[in-house]
Amino acid sequence: MYCALNRLEAADTVSHPEPLRHVAMRQTWRRLTFLHWPFGPDPIRSLVPAGLELDTFDNAAWVGLVPFEIYDCPGIPHFPETNLRTYVVGPDGSRAVWFFSLEAARLAAVLGARIGYHLPYFWAEMHVTSKDGVIHYRSRRHWPHSSGATTDIAIQPGELYGSGDLTDRDHFLTARYRLYSTFRGQLRHADIEHPPWPLARANVIHLRQTLFDAARLPAPQGMPLVHHAAELAVKIGPPELH
Repeated sequence: MYCALNRLEAADTVSHPEPLRHVAMRQTWRRLTFLHWPFGPDPIRSLVPAGLELDTFDNAAWVGLVPFEIYDCPGIPHFPETNLRTYVVGPDGSRAVWFFSLEAARLAAVLGARIGYHLPYFWAEMHVTSKDGVIHYRSRRHWPHSSGATTDIAIQPGELYGSGDLTDRDHFLTARYRLYSTFRGQLRHADIEHPPWPLARANVIHLRQTLFDAARLPAPQGMPLVHHAAELAVKIGPPELH
């Protein structure tokens, strides 16, 4: 099984992406928070399409809830986004992200990503604010989707990790440079290029969400593992048939 590779080797594999041959767009991601929970693999595997293998760490599947802001997107200067995701291995052994859902505050971004990348985006009312060092993320889906799909998350970023502080698990959860989607039963992928994450520690102040339930995922148990990044410049490749 691919995920049984030596973990140091696996971390190196996802930490050094190849430069993109073609760049479809450039973006800047700001105030991004990774919230991750471990799960038994079976219920998560059942929600991953054929052709992709669930990627695990220490025999656990990991599901991430990731709120952040996107700047400098062509034609749309700024909007918040929140994605719900797990990690997969593609047919060629590439380690990647599989999205269960993505919330975005701009309808044009939702339509563009659904049509161009075949990703499960939902239009939502969203706000990201900061006060006294605490970042507050809120979202609620717009009609015609269920307005019961919401998030209300507050986190307090802390100190940056030193280069020697990050573990193999930290790299497993954050160093991903490909996404997969499906269209008419066929796998598609897009590659992403960016520098290493400037990861910081963070604490959860409060967390309420219903996106797991909306995606038919098991309810997360306990407090998540948290990472934060203040800003990152990103290049995104075009969608390609796999």
